[in-house]
Amino acid sequence: MKLAGFDLYRFSLPLRGPLVLRGTTLHRREGLLLRLYGDDGSEGWGESAPLPGFSEESPDQAIVQLRRLAGSLIGREVADDWTDRNGAFGRELERVAPSVRFGLELAVWNMCATSWGRSLPELFAGQPRARVPVNGLLVGSWHEVLEEAQRMNNAGYEAVKLKVGARTVAEDARLVRELAEEPGNISSLRLDANRAWGYEQAAEFLRGAPRFEYLEEPLADPALLPQLVREFGAPVALDESLVGLDPEVLDEHRYARAVVLKPTLLGGISTTLRMAERVLRFGITPVVSSAYESGVGTAALIALAAGIGERQVPAGLDTYRALADDVLDSPLGLPAPSVDVGESTVASHAVDVGRLQAI
Repeated sequence: MKLAGFDLYRFSLPLRGPLVLRGTTLHRREGLLLRLYGDDGSEGWGESAPLPGFSEESPDQAIVQLRRLAGSLIGREVADDWTDRNGAFGRELERVAPSVRFGLELAVWNMCATSWGRSLPELFAGQPRARVPVNGLLVGSWHEVLEEAQRMNNAGYEAVKLKVGARTVAEDARLVRELAEEPGNISSLRLDANRAWGYEQAAEFLRGAPRFEYLEEPLADPALLPQLVREFGAPVALDESLVGLDPEVLDEHRYARAVVLKPTLLGGISTTLRMAERVLRFGITPVVSSAYESGVGTAALIALAAGIGERQVPAGLDTYRALADDVLDSPLGLPAPSVDVGESTVASHAVDVGRLQAI
């Protein structure tokens, strides 16, 4: 099969409510969809959606890169190497913006899956899991958080994540205690501080909080994370610290309990798979997570989560509930405690082009 052509589109999806990310307030989620065509009639969709406040590349820069890269591939023979996480094709994309690489790789992998008569999850793993558990997000006031936690527990969520760092340290510790001590509470509580604390604030929190699964990026100075782990035995997770990091140097971060893998920010499928493969060797848990992608990108995250590692790990996919609409004919089965991998894969192939703007 040879690559015969491509289409590039913009999307702009309304959000259910204002979304504040690092001082930027979003009312719509905007991004790009790339569709590749093979000369055998196969096609594949990919998503490139730079996340304001987190992605260095702008949408306009992503457009320029996607046009150049997709155009340079037309007429090339699509080889097995194109879906090899360690292959030469991936090395051609090493200097590409992270969201652009994710979009291009996803379109390529989807096109190859169609051409080869396989599903995307089967390209990630020979025997992907049929369902992926979902990590619920707790947001809102104190009362709303406790009420939502109870609702999620009743619905069957295995894990929830609470943002900490916006309240006082004492308030955060007390809220975490209430969540942990609630009768019939959810088995796994994850916390995310988004680098909100200095070392002493984090130490104060750890002295007052009960046990939890992990605390994501607690320190404004991430260089002090190993010391925090040594002093308090804190189960920490890395997120922002992974951006721009070569998977080969992950052995320097063996102190971490988990790593949060967001392909839009890390630089695509191949980088994410290499990171997951490497941390699993160290006994670190890889957690596939979203950067507020549309259904095209979210379905790819579901497929990744279904194939990484030997055990089920709740994935960070609850951000999908923030979208009031989607680019797909039929939205994914979220929010929910778990999501069907096969159904999500099929749904992701049916993109409503009428909701897109050709560019």
